[in-house]
Amino acid sequence: MLYIIPTPIGNLEDITMRAIKVLKECDFVLAEDTRVSKKLFSHYDIDTPLKAFHAHNEHKQLQSILETLEAGQIVGLISDAGTPGISDPGFLLSRACVEAGIQLECLPGATALIPAIVASGLPCDRFHFEGFLPQKKGRQTRLKYLASLNHTFVLYESPHRLIKCLKQLIEHCGADRMAFVGRELTKMYEEKMTANLEELLTHFESKDKIKGELVLVVGEQKNGKVPKSIKKNFPSD
Repeated sequence: MLYIIPTPIGNLEDITMRAIKVLKECDFVLAEDTRVSKKLFSHYDIDTPLKAFHAHNEHKQLQSILETLEAGQIVGLISDAGTPGISDPGFLLSRACVEAGIQLECLPGATALIPAIVASGLPCDRFHFEGFLPQKKGRQTRLKYLASLNHTFVLYESPHRLIKCLKQLIEHCGADRMAFVGRELTKMYEEKMTANLEELLTHFESKDKIKGELVLVVGEQKNGKVPKSIKKNFPSD
């Protein structure tokens, strides 16, 4: 059995009782960064062994983990924060387990996506999750597509690229498009701001340094129409 277990995105209290119970019952837990996970384990008196499993070693580790699972051991998978597989390591192992017929269960729990979109005040009955944009190749193409959507979309972004991202969103979506930036959600220095893209850019440009994890939520275009030049190049979302 492989358990995929969400962990807090900041506040250590944002973990379910079931998640703690499962973490204690696993034979071992695969962690994105064992140093980060040890803090969580110490807080909840979890003494289950930790093994590193991240983007740089997941291909090498995959076969041995599958053999361990097939031998009957119970394995947990966690990332540094949130739900594994959502812009974090986890997809590769999940897919391999499904293909091998190994029992897999994902616990419900913490993720930055849902709190951000709900707290934004922007329409969230229907939305597109983009995650991280390509840093170079394909970035402009994705931005053009996202700007054409007639519903809300969500991005993850790093602090040192936030200003660049806001400027590009203004270029493609217009300065008056309503949006939200959530920074350090659930943490001590949490910051949430809903405004148009130009106001958000002005606000964050005034800061000496931007720190922490970021979620951007961008509202639908006002006329709800998809430009023909975009529609012919991209499938309906």
